[in-house]
Amino acid sequence: MNEILHIYHTNDIHSHFENWPKIRHFLERKQAQHARQNEEMLLFDLGDHVDRWHPYTEGTMGKANVRLLNQLGYLAATIGNNEGITMPHEALDTLYEEAQFDVILANLFDENGKRPQWAVPRKLYTTKSGVKIGVTGVTAGFYKLYRLLGWQLSNPLEELGKQMNILKKEADILIVLSHLGIHEDRLIAKLYPEVDLVLGGHTHHVLAKGELDGRTLLAAAGKYGYYIGHVKLEIDPAAKKIVYQSARALPTGNFQEPPGEAAEIEHYYFEGKKLLNQKLVYLPEKLESDWFKENRLTGLLCDAVMEWCDADCAFLNAGLVLDSLEHGPVTKFDLHRILPHPINPCLIELTGEKLQEVLLSTLDPKWPHLELKGLGFRGKIMGRFIYRNIGFNHALRKIEVGGRPLEPDRIYRLGTIDMYTFGDFFPHIREAKIHYFMPEFLRDVMEWKLLQEYGQ
Repeated sequence: MNEILHIYHTNDIHSHFENWPKIRHFLERKQAQHARQNEEMLLFDLGDHVDRWHPYTEGTMGKANVRLLNQLGYLAATIGNNEGITMPHEALDTLYEEAQFDVILANLFDENGKRPQWAVPRKLYTTKSGVKIGVTGVTAGFYKLYRLLGWQLSNPLEELGKQMNILKKEADILIVLSHLGIHEDRLIAKLYPEVDLVLGGHTHHVLAKGELDGRTLLAAAGKYGYYIGHVKLEIDPAAKKIVYQSARALPTGNFQEPPGEAAEIEHYYFEGKKLLNQKLVYLPEKLESDWFKENRLTGLLCDAVMEWCDADCAFLNAGLVLDSLEHGPVTKFDLHRILPHPINPCLIELTGEKLQEVLLSTLDPKWPHLELKGLGFRGKIMGRFIYRNIGFNHALRKIEVGGRPLEPDRIYRLGTIDMYTFGDFFPHIREAKIHYFMPEFLRDVMEWKLLQEYGQ
């Protein structure tokens, strides 16, 4: 009799705990169902489960996410860039201390070139019938950012080759846990046709019924817990070969609502709020935010970025500041509420000629109402740009920095945010010399500035 293997997978949850009760309820029922039918079930997460936009994740530095994975009996996980480059080195190094699942990650090393003790490059699992399942995992190559946090990454596709050379000698079925994105997953299928299954994430793609590339099945389940992936394999235990396979992305919106769903979602939020309820300063006045006008609060943030980066000038978009700060005590939760983004300050070195082109492009009327998702931004719209040490003479189309006309050949130090270096905002910024300040987020820099202005 053939063996039935059910593989469920999640990816890019990004701490969207509003979908977690449905996911938990569904998977618990499937675990019971497959046990009754004497069918095996494996459960994997493909990274970016952690996202510090949610107060529960922020307050526990991701360890709440690990506890949630433990509760559901995940077999293994790999990491995404949100675990890897939005957390300080020590926080990632201790994130999985309580993990009851394997962290499979082949291409991450410490500064000395050693794999962290909490990760393994590959793992061999054996089914009830004796079929050996070889699993390896890789994460996306944000090499420079990992280096700034005290880690090294090897090329994920090259590292896969090393792991495949070992696993194909030991395993009957080969699975890759990939946080590389759809294009690289397809490349895996071409480079390593011996791989049976790639479970993918990172680019938030949905493969509703999987995708067969050669003999390799690709599966992916979108983002935020809107889907759960399910792969069904029928295996001939004598030949130790897959004789049937299918993949689906199951919409969680169709799942049954579990009892107490709303209370559970609220619990995650208020637990995070309690953990972040640490008073920082007392404001003698309300600091208003406004996405379309110059205002004191966003101006303070822009000042903070310029000073933190030791820059000649600075700009950022007002839509970063999601809400006002009320008169009275300000806590870490308040700063997290108004600046939830995993966005770092950065310093850009540009000639005056290129800086002028960038600054003139910020005046484009498309920006203030532009809706934006991703690249670390956890707000709604861009809002207008706010400037420090920058003046515009619109009649002459001339720009001043520090009260003096821009000099075309001079190198200027622009303080701004890393988001502009990743997206298609300003080509000159992407091409410039960039210094990222890590692991500090904008809310950390704002805290530093508020303590300067209002601390006692």
